[in-house]
Amino acid sequence: MQDGSLKLVVIISSDADAEKLTKKLVEQGYPATKISSTGGFMRKGNATILSGVEANEVDQIIAMVRLEAAARTEYVPVQTLPFFGEGSVLQEPIEVRTGGAIVFVLDVARFEKT
Repeated sequence: MQDGSLKLVVIISSDADAEKLTKKLVEQGYPATKISSTGGFMRKGNATILSGVEANEVDQIIAMVRLEAAARTEYVPVQTLPFFGEGSVLQEPIEVRTGGAIVFVLDVARFEKT
């Protein structure tokens, strides 16, 4: 059902996942603008992807996000984590959650393409 309402999908993910996701979105015909940023728990590069779509297309985009930017775990050296610092007694790498995405879906009151 196409009701004609527009949505702005805002996706925040890791740089690596954002590359794959942006490519997949464009291949499927969805507009995608990627904005690089830094932040988060491990201070790794992040990206924000913006995509303006019809309301009935949101579920397909969220399905692509789940496929291309799935959360996973990896082992990292303790010294690289901001809350342990240099004097940590732990020497073994620890398991942390990485990847995944945060998705916001916003109503669009007006859209103009010039």
